[in-house]
Amino acid sequence: MIRLSLAAGLCAALFGLLTALVVARHGAPYGLDEDWHRWSVQHRPCVAVALARGITATGSGPVPYACAIAAGLIAGRGRNGRLLAAAGALGFLLLAQGVRYLFMYEVARPRPPVADWAALATGFAYPSGHAATSALVAGLLAWAAWRTAPPTAARLYGALAACWAVAVGLTRIYLGVHWPTDVLGGWLYALTWLTAAGFVAAAAESRVRMRHPVDRLGP
Repeated sequence: MIRLSLAAGLCAALFGLLTALVVARHGAPYGLDEDWHRWSVQHRPCVAVALARGITATGSGPVPYACAIAAGLIAGRGRNGRLLAAAGALGFLLLAQGVRYLFMYEVARPRPPVADWAALATGFAYPSGHAATSALVAGLLAWAAWRTAPPTAARLYGALAACWAVAVGLTRIYLGVHWPTDVLGGWLYALTWLTAAGFVAAAAESRVRMRHPVDRLGP
């Protein structure tokens, strides 16, 4: 639990620092933002753009929410347990999304120039909604795998989910609709929520074990 609390604090601090840096420039991009954006605009073969659009589409709309529900159904035990876990996973995602919108409208960072977009986008830029949403869902899927699969398989599934989330975030930069710091902010935001949720879950499980200790001397 100590590691989770430290991780949550570190992620929150890094997200707060990055947000402060973005606000300090009134949303203006940093040099790294402009360099990555310029490279993306200059390297867009048709096949790569089509692939990026396909990947980025999985980071919004019904797909993430369906995955969150599926993660809960997989992680739960018994009929009632599955329904509660699915409702909890969906509620977690919705709550995190609601708070993200507060940050997004408070920071109100403009997106890159519309002429550079290779995909449609709405709203302000920071933090990236696609990056945050896919990372949150990847965490939920990794949690479901950890609850149900053998350790080796769970690590594999978690790695695949993480790779998907990273790919979604990178497509937002490649398609020209986000600055790199928007995507980094989305990832840090999601990691803050995931590590904090892990800490809360571990603390709750520890309390349950203390109240109902396992009898080691008999069945």
